[in-house]
Amino acid sequence: MCTNATNQTNQTDRHCTYSNLEGLGYSLVFLLGFVINGAALWAFVAKRASWTDTHIYMLNLALADFLLVLFLPFRIYDAFFCLPKTWLCTFLIFIHYINMYASILTTSAISLHRYLTIRFPLQARSWKRRKEAAVAVCLLIWVFLVSVVAVFHNDNHYKKLWTCYERCKNKRISPEFTSILLSFGYLAPLLIIVFCSSRIICILKKEQDMSEGKKNIVGIVKANMIVFFVCYTPFHVAFTTNFFSKVPPNWTPFTYLPAHVFLQVSDWIASTNCCFDSISYYFLLKKFYT
Repeated sequence: MCTNATNQTNQTDRHCTYSNLEGLGYSLVFLLGFVINGAALWAFVAKRASWTDTHIYMLNLALADFLLVLFLPFRIYDAFFCLPKTWLCTFLIFIHYINMYASILTTSAISLHRYLTIRFPLQARSWKRRKEAAVAVCLLIWVFLVSVVAVFHNDNHYKKLWTCYERCKNKRISPEFTSILLSFGYLAPLLIIVFCSSRIICILKKEQDMSEGKKNIVGIVKANMIVFFVCYTPFHVAFTTNFFSKVPPNWTPFTYLPAHVFLQVSDWIASTNCCFDSISYYFLLKKFYT
């Protein structure tokens, strides 16, 4: 506990200032994400005459991003006014991360699909049940994430929170849960995306008739890879750092810990990815798949 009332007041003021900035940051993500992903969903659902496996993956990506955005008003409200710590908080935390990791895994599936299509163009045209396979992959992603949440639901029990969206700094997530998130939620998708994107770039650059359209595809693939790395790497570095960092014995809810602040800021950076996905993949879809 704080031994000085003045110190506690200063710490509280600092926390409130940070919370207001957090609320403003997520408000911006909500406004942009709602418009962009809403438009993407409208384009896929209402204006697409014929569906392919690629459109199914893209729809799943837009859906994951849109669901993440739809629940951001709760986080914005909590930043300004504070939600009570109940099971709703546990639900909101899991909804946020289920959709974030659904976006990550769908992005890696799109990257792998795109690589196979470019690497084996003739075989890709002869593959059967491609749409059924795409639906199965998307369903498998959601089932996997919901199953992980169900197994580890106590890791974000509301009694382990000190605000609706923040864990107590001295309550660590279980090593098993951490390992699954880092290995299957970040490292494996990162390796898939880097490998597939690099191979696509090499394949297209080796072609003698390097048209302007293919140059644009190379640029978009590079941009997608960079955006993924920039948006999600800080969060998982911060997540790992917080797991291993030691909390002072005289910890209070308002104790300033740089690693914890880094985690909160990087979480916001990760959420901004929902504003980039639909734009970048729309242009890639338009230039290559149509």
